[in-house]
Amino acid sequence: MSLFRLKIRELIEEKNWTVKEVSERSGVHYSTLKTYARSEEMTMADVVALIRIARVLSVTVEELVEIIEE
Repeated sequence: MSLFRLKIRELIEEKNWTVKEVSERSGVHYSTLKTYARSEEMTMADVVALIRIARVLSVTVEELVEIIEE
């Protein structure tokens, strides 16, 4: 199974936003977004949530996801 991480923290910092702001703008639950932003490696994520987060951050899903290991 592939490992990946989400570059949420970096993208949020570039916009000078908070996790809470992105949560409110995207409709993704705060605890989910916080978990995604803090996780160094993941094997699964909610695709709809990733699309919503990417839209709010004005990036593609591909730009949001960093593959660690295939």
